[in-house]
Formats: sequence, structure tokens, C-alpha cells
Amino acid sequence: DLRNSELDGQQAEDLLHEVGITVNRNAVPNDPRPPMVTSGLRIGTPALATRGLDSAAFTEVADIIGTALANGKNADVAALRARVDKVAADFPLYDGLEDWKLV
Repeated sequence: DLRNSELDGQQAEDLLHEVGITVNRNAVPNDPRPPMVTSGLRIGTPALATRGLDSAAFTEVADIIGTALANGKNADVAALRARVDKVAADFPLYDGLEDWKLV
């Protein structure tokens, strides 16, 4: 719920996309913002579970999201992206994927 945040749902979605986390902006009950902007985010966890993230990794992802949203436009995108990249490297989709090449 971003109603009390400097960011709206669209800005939060865009910021998290910059750091490598995909979320969807969604309306919250009695949302004061228009439907294409919204005041909420939906964070899906199935992709993280599929990668085998443990509770510590889920906590790290939550902290990255919280840090990004708390800092808003002043977020250190590069540092947050590095943290996301580390989690992704620690929990790859499957071994060997990074070696695939298009012909």
C-alpha cells in the first residue's frame, strides 16, 4: 500500500524494474489514484520459489524492495541491482542456462 508514500504504483513498479525486480502495480481498496497509476503493488513469489530461494534469500529480496521504496527517487539503483544480481546468481533458474547461445 503506497498511499502514504512519495511513490505511486507506477513509479514504484518502474523503480523496482530498474533494480531487476518485476512487480505489478495494482489498485488498493478505495484507491485514490487512477487505475493506470494505482497506489499498490503485487509481488509474485512463485518465480522465487521455483528458483529455490530459501528464507534468507526471501528476506534479502524483501529488504531490497523495502530499501528501494523507502529511498524512492534517491535509491542507489546500482547497489540494489548488484544485490539482485547476487541473489539471481546464487539461485539460478537451472545450471547451464547462462551458457546457452542463440544461433
